[in-house]
Amino acid sequence: MKLCIVSDSHDRSELLAAAVAEAKAEGAEAVIHCGDVIGPNTLRGLLPLGLPVHVIHGNNLGDPVAMARLAAASGSVIRYHGGDARLELAGHRVFVVHYPDYGEAMATTGEWHLVCCGHSHQAEIRRVRNVKGGLTLLVNPGTVAGIGAPATYALGDLDRLEFAIRPVPR
Repeated sequence: MKLCIVSDSHDRSELLAAAVAEAKAEGAEAVIHCGDVIGPNTLRGLLPLGLPVHVIHGNNLGDPVAMARLAAASGSVIRYHGGDARLELAGHRVFVVHYPDYGEAMATTGEWHLVCCGHSHQAEIRRVRNVKGGLTLLVNPGTVAGIGAPATYALGDLDRLEFAIRPVPR
């Protein structure tokens, strides 16, 4: 399963939609948004793309009630999980949180195949040694909005646990 991971869109709906549209064109079947959407209208541009979007709110909370309403009205396209998300996608356990330190801590448990985070606006992909003696993939896609860092997202293969950081098309 190809997966698009974004974070920190900060109301930049055009950049978010551009990243997800490119990812869909390259075979993405789902999207994870690691928070700081801010206004739920930022996600409206993703509705026509039809991919399931798993979203958490981050530290820039915006209006969680409006986010929940958008999710309810989206016909299951937008799936709002609150402050963090525990997902199973294509048989893989995925944890989504906004804060990188929390993400790293969850990766060390060995309970997850993939942990996704944001907040720092610094794109990073690395494997974290876990307490079960294995490695857990930790992905921070950076900021899709390009605030204080290049506009980036992550695209990869969940089955192979291989992801790459990509520039957002302009």
